[in-house]
Amino acid sequence: MRVLFTSWAWPTHYHHMVPLAWALRAAGHDVRAAVPPSLTGVVAASGIPAVAVGHDGVDAVARIRDYIPGRVPAPAAPATGARGPRAVSLFADLAAAMADDLVAFGRQWRPDLVVHEPTAYAGPLAAAVLGVPAARFPWGADLMYHAAAVDLEREVMAPLCERFGLPGVDLLGDLTIDACPTAMQVPAGRPVERLPVRYVPYNGAGTLPVPLPPAERARPRVCVTWGTTVGRLDEEMFLLPRVVEALDPLDVGIVVAVAREQRRLLGTLPDRVKVMESVPLHAVLPHCDAVVGHGGAGTLLTGLACGLPQLVVPQLVDHTFNARQFAATGAGTVLDKDTAREAPEALRAAVQDLIDTPSYAKAAREVRAEIAARPAPADLVGPLVRRAGLDAAEGAR
Repeated sequence: MRVLFTSWAWPTHYHHMVPLAWALRAAGHDVRAAVPPSLTGVVAASGIPAVAVGHDGVDAVARIRDYIPGRVPAPAAPATGARGPRAVSLFADLAAAMADDLVAFGRQWRPDLVVHEPTAYAGPLAAAVLGVPAARFPWGADLMYHAAAVDLEREVMAPLCERFGLPGVDLLGDLTIDACPTAMQVPAGRPVERLPVRYVPYNGAGTLPVPLPPAERARPRVCVTWGTTVGRLDEEMFLLPRVVEALDPLDVGIVVAVAREQRRLLGTLPDRVKVMESVPLHAVLPHCDAVVGHGGAGTLLTGLACGLPQLVVPQLVDHTFNARQFAATGAGTVLDKDTAREAPEALRAAVQDLIDTPSYAKAAREVRAEIAARPAPADLVGPLVRRAGLDAAEGAR
């Protein structure tokens, strides 16, 4: 079986699909990841062959900055009478930048299945043109399904569909691969076929320090991380140094997990703080007892997969959505960004409560057990072969 993965140029949107790509490769299937040129290095670092499609001419960073709460409103999406996320028009523009090359590669390579993340609209479009199933793989709680902006999506995608002779395209694809814990997932609404899968953290390639922090500690250890998106959009929103300063009086160990390019944003930290630079988060969190983060799906799910309680300080619209869904698990609490920025005593109290209240850690361990009980990515290989309309012998070729 040939499986084509696709994502636009945002690394964390690609990362969550990597373990499934590995499982398919390990089972003997042919896998490619078709992405814009700027993401090919990220794909190559994951061990999956990369195919560059389209161009990087759409300035997604500038567009997303306009969606930050409190900033100047972004230009309105096309008016349809339906409500939906403003970013839908951005995703359509990104799809337009990829579509011609993606379809051309698909016609040459002839995949049996296309796997795409929810905002890579070029994925289901190409699958429809090629006449193969599209499997949508959300990176956490299913925000795009929850938004249900069907009319808006239909309008912004109409020019692309017309270009390829399609009456339309269902951006939910033919099935959804669901790695989100049940308590954190959105309620069912529009019927969608879902394949549950275990969340296996992949937070990017990196080099591990030797030795790793010891697992046995005399006091709790808190990991503070702010993902890779917030600092890229607006350095003023990178609250990690403020968080560390607020936590320093607590009797806890502090580990900071940052990307290499974020190191300059840290300033001067207390000597006792351990900085883990470009170390995959899934290699850091097993040595910690709690997490303070920004509400990115990768951070939240990696923390839950490690059974850790978390304090979430959301800043972007999707982070606020993630934080609300996470709070439903009972595995932690949410603090608004203004309080975290302006009231260090409130931040300290929230972290102390996270450590002192056993119910948070208990709930986190329960979610970890649910994650571990789900089918491994390798267990999805057979169902995906069958979904592609192949039998076992054909799929193995």
